[in-house]
Amino acid sequence: MWLLNSSIGKKLIMSISGVFLVLFMTFHACMNFVAVINLGAYDAVCKFLGANWYAVVGSAVLAGGFLIHIIFATWLTLTNQKARGNEAYAVNGMPKNVEWASKNMYVLGFIILMGIVLHLTMFWAKMQLSELANLEIATDGKVIDPAAGSEFLIAYFKNPIFCILYLLWFAAIWFHMTHGIWSAFQTLGWNNNTWICRWKTISYIVATILMLMFAFTVVFFYVGNCIGLFA
Repeated sequence: MWLLNSSIGKKLIMSISGVFLVLFMTFHACMNFVAVINLGAYDAVCKFLGANWYAVVGSAVLAGGFLIHIIFATWLTLTNQKARGNEAYAVNGMPKNVEWASKNMYVLGFIILMGIVLHLTMFWAKMQLSELANLEIATDGKVIDPAAGSEFLIAYFKNPIFCILYLLWFAAIWFHMTHGIWSAFQTLGWNNNTWICRWKTISYIVATILMLMFAFTVVFFYVGNCIGLFA
């Protein structure tokens, strides 16, 4: 099959799954930012997206998108290393016009993957998964309703270590997205000089806005805990 047997086909699948994941990141950033505006509204969104069938199906599709993106990224990396052979170990200067993110996409991807594992452990497992399994969750010394998402934000982001880990995760995602978005559209065919410049600009704008929204949410809850806003 062409999609699986050619590097272009693999890049195409990665591009499509990557665009899909950017759309999810946009939704997630907006959803999280609701917590900054109104805790009750955020909890209402969490309840709506809890153990309902459409949320479960959405989670399964999202997980599939992540797996496809990760599998094909790994496959492409290993294929490229095998194709280079001994040249992979040669000490050659990289071209000056090659972006740092482009040279380190696999490393950034690994950091992002570790962040996803942390995030799933801290939030998804305590919220949607616990609601599906009808489990009581004790966090920060008290039992929390799995649908009460704001309680988890307050509990976790009073810890500066979690805040730092999340901010580092967002930084890695920013680097990954600034290269990945325009690269995806280049693979999809918008690769002339005019559109590449436009997509690069759009990539930086989109990645910066989304990561600032995520980062602001973390900092807001940390500072809010420090000043007793949630007492």
